[in-house]
Amino acid sequence: MRHLSTIRGIPLESLGSLWTPSPWIGDVLPRHIFICVADHYEPFCNGASPQLARERVERWVRDYPTSVAGLSDSRGRMPQHSFFYPAEEYDPDVVETLAALCRSGLGEVEVHLHHDCDTSDHVRETLSGFIRQLSQRHGLLRRDAEGRLRFGFIHGNWALDNALGDGTWCGVNDEITILRELGCYADFTMPSAPAHGQTRTINRIYYATDDPQSAKSHDQGRPARVGQAAPNDGLLMIQGPLRWNWRQRKWGLMPRLENGDLHGANIPSMSRFLVWLDAAVRVDGRPDWVFVKLHTHGAMEINSDLFLAGPARQFHLDLADYVRQHPGLSYYYVTAREMADLVAQAERGCETPEWPY
Repeated sequence: MRHLSTIRGIPLESLGSLWTPSPWIGDVLPRHIFICVADHYEPFCNGASPQLARERVERWVRDYPTSVAGLSDSRGRMPQHSFFYPAEEYDPDVVETLAALCRSGLGEVEVHLHHDCDTSDHVRETLSGFIRQLSQRHGLLRRDAEGRLRFGFIHGNWALDNALGDGTWCGVNDEITILRELGCYADFTMPSAPAHGQTRTINRIYYATDDPQSAKSHDQGRPARVGQAAPNDGLLMIQGPLRWNWRQRKWGLMPRLENGDLHGANIPSMSRFLVWLDAAVRVDGRPDWVFVKLHTHGAMEINSDLFLAGPARQFHLDLADYVRQHPGLSYYYVTAREMADLVAQAERGCETPEWPY
């Protein structure tokens, strides 16, 4: 049934939203742009051996600092990378190598999970054990003011909360409840189009309230708003851009689908950046803050080349030049955790970002 109700993975009722004109009219222009790369970082992808997985991570440790050397955002900070590492691929040596890169100040490790026809108890056990390992063995993840471990999450295969409805690639209808109870501060899975699992809600920051008896509870939710605190029973959902891209047309005629994916065949560019801005992912009531959440599968060689061998560096240089030509515009490289913190700042009514890190 899901194939009959979608086009390119997008629910039919959401298609019109992809055509919505940019809201930047009058005096409400973007002033503060927050850029986060949420990496579905899978060193063991495509059946890689432990040796190949270590080599993939070691390449990042060796080459990523050089690839971003000399680059900086509007407050002088180098690009940040959020490595969402799969719980089912846990290897202490591989994770410790990645942790060393993050300790140098270039990113953070968060939580990723692939599973299929699973159960609630097994998901809870898998995630709680993985979170404990990341913290106790590798010194990763942060604690809140009450000392509770917090983590960001991406669902493998885009099937958060049993989004496909038949157990495929998930099977757990109360997954959002489990994540919230274990300390998840935000989910960064969406968008998934053209893959299935895409929500009707697009280009939003919102809170999903779980219905433990039903799949895909994050299909809709309450938008994050200035002056309105996060609901006690909601999980923060931070989506990336999803738009038709008329600047890069297929066969010179049809618009391409822009979903914020960074890969070797679709490198970051200023043309794409302008589409990301057009998506206007923001907190309601704070229209001049724009949240640009991108994603990639950075452990794959073709995508590693993008980040470590030049194309991404050129984008950063072009972005810096663009901002210099637009006085009043500032951009910031942030981790997934920091992006969620900035959502909370906007909700509190902050007019300019506060930087406790």
